[in-house]
Amino acid sequence: MHLQETRRWRKSSASNPTGNCVELAELPDGGVAVRNSRHPTGPTLVYTRAEIAAFIRGVRAGEFDDLG
Repeated sequence: MHLQETRRWRKSSASNPTGNCVELAELPDGGVAVRNSRHPTGPTLVYTRAEIAAFIRGVRAGEFDDLG
């Protein structure tokens, strides 16, 4: 299965109106795929649920605020 064929790609409602954002999709094995919304057929990164959960905890804790 190609990652572009995953069930449903989602992006944040706060994403850039020009399309500069990332999209995420749940994979059948429980992983999470991440891609650049401007290049939907380009490279895709795949993370485990635990990796995504750790990242989200870091975002919520403000660990990446200096990057925004």
